[in-house]
Amino acid sequence: MYEKKYYHTPKPSMPFTYGIHPVLEAIHSGKEIEKILIRRGLKNESTAEIFRICQERNIPIQEVPEEKLNRVTVKPHQGIIAFLGLIEYQNIENIIPLLFEQAKTPLLIILDRITDVRNVGAICRSALCAGAQAIIVPSRGAAQMNEDAIKSSAGAIHQIPICRSYNLKDTIKFIKDSGIQVVGITEKTNTLMYQVDFTQPMAFIVGSEEDGISPEYLKLCDATCKIPMQGPVESLNVSVAAAVALFEAVRQRS
Repeated sequence: MYEKKYYHTPKPSMPFTYGIHPVLEAIHSGKEIEKILIRRGLKNESTAEIFRICQERNIPIQEVPEEKLNRVTVKPHQGIIAFLGLIEYQNIENIIPLLFEQAKTPLLIILDRITDVRNVGAICRSALCAGAQAIIVPSRGAAQMNEDAIKSSAGAIHQIPICRSYNLKDTIKFIKDSGIQVVGITEKTNTLMYQVDFTQPMAFIVGSEEDGISPEYLKLCDATCKIPMQGPVESLNVSVAAAVALFEAVRQRS
């Protein structure tokens, strides 16, 4: 007798729902959804509706092998699982005009493919302490805002606006068009951090733990700068680099 094998991994650190109708119900009820996993090749009227709504609402959806779904739950998932968000994402296009209306100098931080939830949490904590008004994260290729991220942020994730971008390139262009200087924090430059004016409206970009800021986003930066290094290690952990940049902005603005 054939016995179906399931692949087990640790319990996900964020709530999820599974099955076509429960997932549709979660979407229609307006629940915040972190992402949806759907079995590759699963095509029917209901899944077509799910794909359509996800595209309209910028909900990340990923087609995966059934084995990946089985790693999340051994229950009858019908080829679809939705991870429910623990935070409510906000829209950067609404936040920026409000900041200018309130005569505040924007201080934003953009996370490019930061995949370690502890780094995301630490950056959120530093951003809140530095008085940053928002954090922008891509909808794909980034760490989930799960319980571990919230714990690492010491609760800061719930106190600072988190904005999810479906197209980070377009979001960066919008930020620039709004009169905010975009500065990449990268070791791939000769300009030191202390040579850049952080007193003007500012959005920092910090990049992936593996290879830093994506080349396409570096090209969009109004300026790039690096943190002076004395020892043999060429770069800092991304959350530390973000904190140094944020508090250099605090120092200059003070």
